[in-house]
Amino acid sequence: MANPVVAIVGRPNVGKSTLFNRIVGERLAIVEDIPGVTRDRLYSQAEWLGKPFHLIDTGGIDFDDHDELLESIRHQAELAVDEADVIVLVVDGTVGITDQDQDVARMLFRSKKPVVLAVNKIDNPQRLNDVYEFYSLGMGEPMPISGAHATGIGDLLDEIIKHFPEYEDDEYDEDVIRVSLIGRPNVGKSSLVNALLGEERVIVSDIAGTTRDAIDTPFTFEGQEYVLIDTAGMRKRGRVYESTEKYSVMRALRAMERSDVVLVVINGEEGIIEQDKKVAGYAHEAGRGVIIVVNKWDAVEKDERTMNKFIADIREEFKYLAYAPILFVSAKTKQRIQTLLPKVKQVAEQHAMRIATPVLNDLIHEATTVTPPPSDKGRRLRINYATQVAVKPPTFVLFVNDTELMHFSYQRYLENKIREAFPLEGTPVRILARNKSE
Repeated sequence: MANPVVAIVGRPNVGKSTLFNRIVGERLAIVEDIPGVTRDRLYSQAEWLGKPFHLIDTGGIDFDDHDELLESIRHQAELAVDEADVIVLVVDGTVGITDQDQDVARMLFRSKKPVVLAVNKIDNPQRLNDVYEFYSLGMGEPMPISGAHATGIGDLLDEIIKHFPEYEDDEYDEDVIRVSLIGRPNVGKSSLVNALLGEERVIVSDIAGTTRDAIDTPFTFEGQEYVLIDTAGMRKRGRVYESTEKYSVMRALRAMERSDVVLVVINGEEGIIEQDKKVAGYAHEAGRGVIIVVNKWDAVEKDERTMNKFIADIREEFKYLAYAPILFVSAKTKQRIQTLLPKVKQVAEQHAMRIATPVLNDLIHEATTVTPPPSDKGRRLRINYATQVAVKPPTFVLFVNDTELMHFSYQRYLENKIREAFPLEGTPVRILARNKSE
């Protein structure tokens, strides 16, 4: 299920980026008292009361200035509004309503999206009377906040999550394997979809960025139902000039959230570039099953060492995806295409694997006996009990005497032991330490 999207919008210099940073908890957005500093949307994950969501920071919307840069910023904000499930309209309580605020409010009214009105810079109780005039914007009850001083943020978030859409748990049956293809533009994702389906169901073009949206294509292969989700290519921030491509990044992220298995597609002709690692990182962080697919292998000049060298390069550059299988294919010539779906099914099954608690505890006991945890200042980690708490990906909780004693290196050792004992190729494994009293 894809997480809801919340967009923060407003005219320039009302404190949108400060609010964004406050909600996210990190200083990801540049905060400077100059209109137009936030020139692009900025995405991040956030959570409130156990409800995760995507948060988008946007540049200031100015309908009066026809400068090319400001028009681009406005267009970006409009795209963010179009993508959002809930919109936060930020206004400046110290200035009062401006013509620009009214212009933005009219735009949001036309969007027919839920809007939460945040009156920012209400830094002390004496300013609360400044809030009431904003009722005239017609956006409902104005909520006084201070992004700089973190007041009113909790009430604002309470109001935001009230408007989250009630998604169905899933639009497809549990047995259907959902597969998304991600990668930078022009690596051949749409061609791979067509090769897998054996027909021209998705437009293919040599022009980077032809696929603008996530496209679901259900089909059946050898009795197994699948849904292929083709996504627009994800291109590096700062190097993307076409606004529709920027807009598509969020779609690709949401497509991954709906997937069981993600195919990370690399252009074999060009080799690995930095953006490939960024794209693959999204899939790893989302906790999805991952297969690395090297496409256009037919166009690569090869000898008997070429494939092994490419594999070594992938393992070096994608160390966090050591669990992911690697397939070399050509969508153009259909070379090894027949290996993709069996591998997808295998990874999906392992992504959903559940290990019985007694078997897991026997494994952990054996692992700690063979290699006891290192001691720290005379104290040694003791694992009292282990249990699997989730699938997709397999997630294990270890109840220990002190979580501070669980070092990353030993956690990785236990993960490797679990992987040695059970077929978990293609899926991340998460291990969480909890104090035994929890």
